[in-house]
Amino acid sequence: MEAVIDKPNSVNSPKRKYLMECTRNIGIAAHIDAGKTTTTERILFYTGLIHKMGDVDDGNTVTDWMEQERERGITITSAATTCYWTQKEDGVAKSYSGVPFRINIIDTPGHVDFTAEVERSMRVLDGAVAVFCAVAGVQPQSETVWRQATKYRVPRIAFVNKMDRTGANFENAVSEMRKKLGAYAYPVFIPIGKEDYLTGMIDVVSQKAVIYDSSDPIGLKYDVIDIPEEHRDRARLALSELIDAVGNKDDEVAELVIEDKPVSSVVLKRAIRRLTCNLELVPVLCGSAFKKKGVQPLLDAVVDYLPSPLDVPPAVGEEPGNPEISVKIPADDNGKFCSLAFKLWTDPFVGKLIFFRVYGGSMSKGDTIFNPRTKRRERVSRLMMIQADKRIEVETVYSGDIAALVGLRNITTGDTLCDENLEVLLEPPTFPEPVISMAIEPKTKADRDKMGEGLQRLAEEDPTFRCFTNEETGQLIIAGMGELHLEIIRDRLLREFKVDANAGAPQIAYRETVSRSAEGEGKFIRQSGGRGQYGHAIITIEPNEPGKGTEIESKVVGGTIPKEYIPAVINGINEAIKGGVLAGYPIVDVTVKIIEGSFHEVDSSELAFKMAGIFALKEAVKKAHPILLEPVMKVEVSTPDEYQGDLLGDLNRRRGKIQSIEIKGMYTLLYAEVPLAEMFGYATAIRSLSKGRASYSMEPFRFEQVPSSILAGILDTTKPKAARA
Repeated sequence: MEAVIDKPNSVNSPKRKYLMECTRNIGIAAHIDAGKTTTTERILFYTGLIHKMGDVDDGNTVTDWMEQERERGITITSAATTCYWTQKEDGVAKSYSGVPFRINIIDTPGHVDFTAEVERSMRVLDGAVAVFCAVAGVQPQSETVWRQATKYRVPRIAFVNKMDRTGANFENAVSEMRKKLGAYAYPVFIPIGKEDYLTGMIDVVSQKAVIYDSSDPIGLKYDVIDIPEEHRDRARLALSELIDAVGNKDDEVAELVIEDKPVSSVVLKRAIRRLTCNLELVPVLCGSAFKKKGVQPLLDAVVDYLPSPLDVPPAVGEEPGNPEISVKIPADDNGKFCSLAFKLWTDPFVGKLIFFRVYGGSMSKGDTIFNPRTKRRERVSRLMMIQADKRIEVETVYSGDIAALVGLRNITTGDTLCDENLEVLLEPPTFPEPVISMAIEPKTKADRDKMGEGLQRLAEEDPTFRCFTNEETGQLIIAGMGELHLEIIRDRLLREFKVDANAGAPQIAYRETVSRSAEGEGKFIRQSGGRGQYGHAIITIEPNEPGKGTEIESKVVGGTIPKEYIPAVINGINEAIKGGVLAGYPIVDVTVKIIEGSFHEVDSSELAFKMAGIFALKEAVKKAHPILLEPVMKVEVSTPDEYQGDLLGDLNRRRGKIQSIEIKGMYTLLYAEVPLAEMFGYATAIRSLSKGRASYSMEPFRFEQVPSSILAGILDTTKPKAARA
């Protein structure tokens, strides 16, 4: 399986060891428990980076290096590592210019609580391997990571894992990719056998069979042979479908098909690569990472089909202060240095690490870099390449590299780090807002002194974690993406910062909105002997489309409010919106129009009009029938059929709305929408109801009105103690 790449060009520095053509920056992404970390572990073994394969169940994998990851058997933080792959065909090593391909891998979490790790990884990757479970097919978090990859235009290949499991169905997994993800997915490998009889796979492009030696427990021995007679019809049909699919989108293959000429494997492979890099095709492979089958063909496919830094469009940024002017950053070692800081991490040995992706130019120790956000220059003292939890110091990093800096200050996730003479701001990754919060307090005075520093560092590392003081109650509040997320934060506080803390019941991030249109008037008049205060504004408020946010505009005519005071009114409205009216939660999805007002030539001031804006907004909201919104989660439960009734009843008790029920092999899938307030403790409940055999996943879906039957209880708990008394 020979690589398909072009000849080297002048963009590579003569000093770099690995050409950009030989570099692949990829991520491994999937639903929780689809086998991402196991697949990564096998890749590292077959590329020679490690000499003994670890397993998630044993807690000894390379990329799950945190104590919390090994204890729970899940990935929490994305881990970067680098390996080298030389393609083999008939025992003869084939690589480009005699140099192996360098593959930078980021293993990402599958749990929705840690979706920010996937988001920022996708922002800096050139390609991705989407792993799917052959039994479960496309699962909810599979859809989420797929959307994230599409958002950042990341080419991807699909690996249908767990073909050794009972109920594995390769064709069903491919069908679901097309139906649920809208993917133009076609197999380039198909399995030979399944479940206990999985013996290998067929290379559809080259029409060869890859057969694994059953006597080899580590999967190193396999033979590439002619396709056995009983599988030739399947292989020819798969090739015909693949050629038709590629021909529909690629002119070179289409021309050969029209002229009834044969399509060689090299021509077909080049076309698949072009389409994959352009996000027009998703090649699908299969195997079992746990049983060590199909990983070597996956590595070949990463090299053959996923892009190098030269194959993706140049990074595009904007001029600071001029968003309409775009700046392109080509992948060229000889250009000006430009990179994006996508992750911060506190290392107990070296301090704060700043992970960054180089898009253009090169940087060496001793160079000075510029941060356009802070307008500050800093000297680079240490550069490192990352191998999971190990650090390797290097002298220079080049275009396409993913590396880490040590010792820089005032850097946040999403900052552009570049040459001082290159005025550019790259687009930072975007992150979802926290959906759950809880009160936290230190157990002792000694813990109090250390807690602030610990929480600040954790908030720097994790953009979806927030820490703030509730002005009304004086409590310290931490907010995140779910119960597990906040549990990990507390665990890290204890282990890394030696802070023991108590946590209160999680609080829900409710929202407020209005259900009808209304008008509000605000007057602020003060007279105290000298110059007084006078501000007067009249506004209208009406519901906006769900999810569209808050829009404020001025419709004042005739100068009833002077132009210089309009911004003050808007500031007042914004302040009132943040504090809410009904229960103190932010107001969302409303349209506010400032229509009229009055002023005093002497007494009017910005402060007076700001207060008038606050009063007008509060009066308008009270008249517009305010309602409380609660976050609703999309929940998928996978259960053996005998527990279906108990779990359905439990979801109904939790105010869940069952959307659909699907039978997939030996399992029943329940799809429901459930308010987040009712999902606390569900992990324990589902284990109890199903004797540990059912599993679930959930992700934020939308906000819905809180039913009147429970509204009074929520409002009562949100009032200050004095008001309740």
